[in-house]
Amino acid sequence: MESITFNVKSIFFIFCLAVLMLNCQPQSQKSEEQTSGETSDKEMNDSNTPLHLLQPDYPTPYGAPEASEVKMVIDRVRDYLDKVTFAEMLTEEGGDKISDYDQVDEKSILKKGDFRLLSYEWGVTYAAMLLAGEVTGDAAYTDYTKDRVKFLADLYPRFEKMGDGKHALHSIVKPGALDDCGALCAAFIKTEASGLDADVNPMVNNFMDYILTKEFRLSDGTLARNRPLKNTLWLDDLYMSVPAIAQMGKKTGDQKYFDEAIKQISLFSKRMFNEKKGLYMHGWVEGMEVHPEFHWARANGWALLTKVEVLKVLPEQHPGRKMVMDLLHQHIKGLAALQSGSGFWHQLLDKNDSYLETSATAIYAYCIAAAVNEGWIDELAYAPMALLAWNAVSTMVNEEGQVEGTCVGTGMAFDPAFYYHRPVNKYAAHGYGPVIAAGAEIIRMLNQNDFEINDSSLQLLKN
Repeated sequence: MESITFNVKSIFFIFCLAVLMLNCQPQSQKSEEQTSGETSDKEMNDSNTPLHLLQPDYPTPYGAPEASEVKMVIDRVRDYLDKVTFAEMLTEEGGDKISDYDQVDEKSILKKGDFRLLSYEWGVTYAAMLLAGEVTGDAAYTDYTKDRVKFLADLYPRFEKMGDGKHALHSIVKPGALDDCGALCAAFIKTEASGLDADVNPMVNNFMDYILTKEFRLSDGTLARNRPLKNTLWLDDLYMSVPAIAQMGKKTGDQKYFDEAIKQISLFSKRMFNEKKGLYMHGWVEGMEVHPEFHWARANGWALLTKVEVLKVLPEQHPGRKMVMDLLHQHIKGLAALQSGSGFWHQLLDKNDSYLETSATAIYAYCIAAAVNEGWIDELAYAPMALLAWNAVSTMVNEEGQVEGTCVGTGMAFDPAFYYHRPVNKYAAHGYGPVIAAGAEIIRMLNQNDFEINDSSLQLLKN
C-alpha cells in the first residue's frame, strides 16, 4: 500500500517546489544583473510564490513512512537484543554452559547480557516480539520470545524444588511484588497461545496466585503497596497486574478474571484519574488530604496500555467494557493536547520544561495506533498523531539498535525535582518492548490505510 497517494494537489505541490527552487538559487547562480545589486523581479513574495508550501524545518521526520522503513528500525532493535540476551545457564565456578538442566543447582547462574530475562520490562518485550511476528510474518520475532520462554519454562520445575533459598529463578519462583509477576505472566500466556513446546502453566499459576491472593490490598480490594508510604497506590501497578488477569480470563474463559480486571481499573481510576485533564497522577496515598498531582509520562503509558490490553480480550458483552472504553477516549484526548511539536511527550506530561522521553512516547504510539486499528477511536483525528509519535521514536534508535532517551526505573514522589532529573540511559530496559510494539502496530496501520500530504499536512484518506 502506498504511503502517499498522488493526485492533482500533489502535482501542484511538485510544481510549486520547482518554482521555489528557481527563486532560491545560490547567489553565484543568479544573473549578472542580479549580482550587480539590482533587486530581482523574481524575489519570493506573496504575489509570485505560494508561501504556504515553503518547506518547514521539522525537528523529526514528518509524513507517513513506508511500512518497510518502520520494519528496518525494529529489525535493528530485535537483532541487537538477540545478540545481548542469552538463554543459557552457567556454572558459578568457571562459567561453563549447562546443557543438561537436571544438573542445575542453587549456585547455577543465568548468563548475563545487557538485559535481564526475568524483569517486567522483558515481559513487555516478549509480548512485543510476538506482536511484531504476527504483524510482519517474520518468524525471527516470534522465535526470540518462544526460545526464551521455553528456556525458562524448562528450568522452572528444577528450581521450584529448591525451596525458598536464593537462586537464579528466585524472583519467579517466589515473587515478592507485582513487578515480578504481571508483565511476565501476560507474556507467557500469549506465548502459549502462539504455540509453544513447553509447559508455562506452573509459572502462570504461581504468578496468578501471587497477584490474586498475596499482594497487599486496601480494604476495598485495590492492589497497593506499603512503600514509600503505607497504603500507597502506584499507577504502574495497573499494568503489573491487570493485563495478566485479563489474559487469564481469555485463557480459561472464567468470568471472574474479567470482573477482577474491571474492578481494579475502576478502583485505580476513581482515585487517580483527573477527568478535567484526561491524565492520571502517578501516586496516591490513603489518608492524605491533598495529593500533589505529578503526571509522569511512563506511568500514564502503563495505564493506557492496560486499557488497550484489556479491551483486546474483554468480551464485547461484558458490562465493564463501556467504562474502560470511555476512560480510553478521555485519556487519549488528554494526551493529544500535550504532544510536543517534535512528536514526543514530556517526562512530566504537562510540564514543557521537563525533558522529552522515549519510552512513554513509544507506548502512546502503540496504544493510539492499536486503538485506530481496532476502530475504537476516530482514525482521522488520531492516526496522524500516532505517526508523528512513531517518527519521533524512530530517531532514538541508534545504528546498533539501542533505544536512547529512556528514563530509568522511577519510584513515586511528591516533588517535581525527582521527576525532572531522573537519568536517561540506553540500557534502561523500559524502552525496548514499547518501541517494537509501536513499530508493529504502526506497520499494521500503514497496511490498512492510505495517507497523503494535503495542503502540506499529513492526512489519512477515508475510504
